[in-house]
Amino acid sequence: MRADVLGAVRQAVPKLSTTEARIAEVILANPERVVELTISELSAICGASEATIARFCQGIGYTGYRQFRLAVAAATSREEAERERFALTQSEIDPGDDAREVVAKIAYQEATAIESTAKSLDVEELDRVVAAIVAAPRIDVYGSGSSGLTAQDLQQKLSRIGLTAFCSPDSHLALASAALQRPGNVAIGISHSGETIETTHALSVAHAAGATTVAITNFPASTLTEVSDHVLTTQARESRFRSGAMVSRIAQLALVDFLFVRVAQQLSDRVTEALRLTYEAVSAQRPARPSAPER
Repeated sequence: MRADVLGAVRQAVPKLSTTEARIAEVILANPERVVELTISELSAICGASEATIARFCQGIGYTGYRQFRLAVAAATSREEAERERFALTQSEIDPGDDAREVVAKIAYQEATAIESTAKSLDVEELDRVVAAIVAAPRIDVYGSGSSGLTAQDLQQKLSRIGLTAFCSPDSHLALASAALQRPGNVAIGISHSGETIETTHALSVAHAAGATTVAITNFPASTLTEVSDHVLTTQARESRFRSGAMVSRIAQLALVDFLFVRVAQQLSDRVTEALRLTYEAVSAQRPARPSAPER
């Protein structure tokens, strides 16, 4: 059984058949209504057979429609409680929302993305990735667009504690770096959709070169994961005015922090010294604060 049933449905959408995608669309559009529907009623609305709906539920990780519907009921109750905490009646941003409503809805969406990512994260898989990074002579990180910003954040964190990590925003340079990977090295591809061509290409080249490959994505059944030895998933839901850049990046950055801190724990002695040295080097670039006047 999945920890977040609605998140599991969203993650499954790219690989669903046309009929199954229609079932998912109905569920995601109004999960509160689905809770009240029998399987025959949902079947009529979706234009799908009851057997197809049962298989859909099993594919998401539930024994059948009854267990799936109970999970949806629990999920909608949790979401309603969270919206109440942020004083929201609904979470989607509308064109007519005022500034206070926009701020509250963004705060709700981002907090939910981080919490859902943390709850659903496979921590054993996380530690397998950590072990590979700690042992790696070299780490490559690939990402494009907003995921490229996350890739750069991970690279600078690893570099600051003395690990040899590379990240190039130029896709050709990333491919050249991937081609020079070797067994024992680690290559990490970051893509919300898991379908970014540049990132998938670079990770596949690194995989063919023998590197241990890691996917950080919102969709575990994606092309990126097919060339990955390890998969770490986020749980982010983009909205109409925030597509492809905000909630997904916040969830990615949270996952990067989980990963980095676990790496830092394994290298605690050298990390302390590395952070001290890098802090002192950078502090010279900051203007000195004026001293307080004597009284």
